[in-house]
Amino acid sequence: MREPILGAMDALYNICIWLAGAAIFFMSLIIPWGIFARYVLGSGSQWPEPISILLMVVFTFIGAAASYRAGSHIAVAMVTDRLPAGLQRFAALVVHVVMLSLAVFMVVYGAKLCMETWGQSIAELPWMPVGFSYLPVPVGGLFTLLFVLEHMTYGPQNNRAIVRFDHDIDHGEGAN
Repeated sequence: MREPILGAMDALYNICIWLAGAAIFFMSLIIPWGIFARYVLGSGSQWPEPISILLMVVFTFIGAAASYRAGSHIAVAMVTDRLPAGLQRFAALVVHVVMLSLAVFMVVYGAKLCMETWGQSIAELPWMPVGFSYLPVPVGGLFTLLFVLEHMTYGPQNNRAIVRFDHDIDHGEGAN
């Protein structure tokens, strides 16, 4: 049961990395276009700013989930590294409980925010519901929740190899 779960978490992690990377890539293209259109072409486009903000929200919340799984999130270890091993484990448990609470908060209240604002539209993008722009909050919270549970159950991701399913395939070579 362990390998399928870890394989799914690896896949989800890769999805998060690609989404966050694509968001920052497209944001880095859209912002210069907005500046070029305004100052060179003399006619500012309305869409670059709200789309860039949406991409920044995707980058922030989806990227934060991936960052947590990779163990590269912001952590102040100056004090906890100096604690005895038992207190370090207790501090880690406290961190996990706080992260679980934060992730559940993001899922529940982020979903409520999306639902309550879905009927509104963004002035510059009338086809896009405001609730859609908040969607990365509960989705990132759900991904973070899954990664925290994985960390609590199987330990940190950076201490194990990525699960591969093709290594156990017997191709019939050398079989008797």
